[in-house]
Amino acid sequence: MADEAVAALLRLHAEVDARAHALRRTHAARLQCRKGCSACCIDGLSVFEVEADVIRAQAGAVLDEAPHPVGACAFLDAQGACRIYAQRPYVCRTQGLPLRWIAFDDPGAGSERRDICALNETEEPLETLPSGACWELGPVEGRLAGIQAARDGNTLRRVLLRTLFRAPR
Repeated sequence: MADEAVAALLRLHAEVDARAHALRRTHAARLQCRKGCSACCIDGLSVFEVEADVIRAQAGAVLDEAPHPVGACAFLDAQGACRIYAQRPYVCRTQGLPLRWIAFDDPGAGSERRDICALNETEEPLETLPSGACWELGPVEGRLAGIQAARDGNTLRRVLLRTLFRAPR
């Protein structure tokens, strides 16, 4: 099942990348995200074990290096670029894009919420964007949880990114 889970995860990442790329083209004028921009790369992020396994398998040499100092993502280099960009987890693949989700603050009553990195708030207000011009939080997260649950028998174990390093933290 582990190989099937990894294959399903890689297909999901490819789908996310394609959809996120289309949204990046739509919002090219507003997005300030570039190599070295790490405002969204915070410390303390966790990923499902299946994503951690892909990082361990495909970015092993980086795990022998020292992590970035505490306070920002452990996988940033000294210039603020991601050392595992090709293997980065789902949460990192949509950063900077306008996000939308339904919050259920009151039981049974959902309200739409939107957010974007403060560096990208220069254009049209988020509230006026069509729904399809935002990344919808929820569906992909559910599919990712399903991949993890199918692999590990409904265990949704998460791993802190910083703990993947073998070098002293």
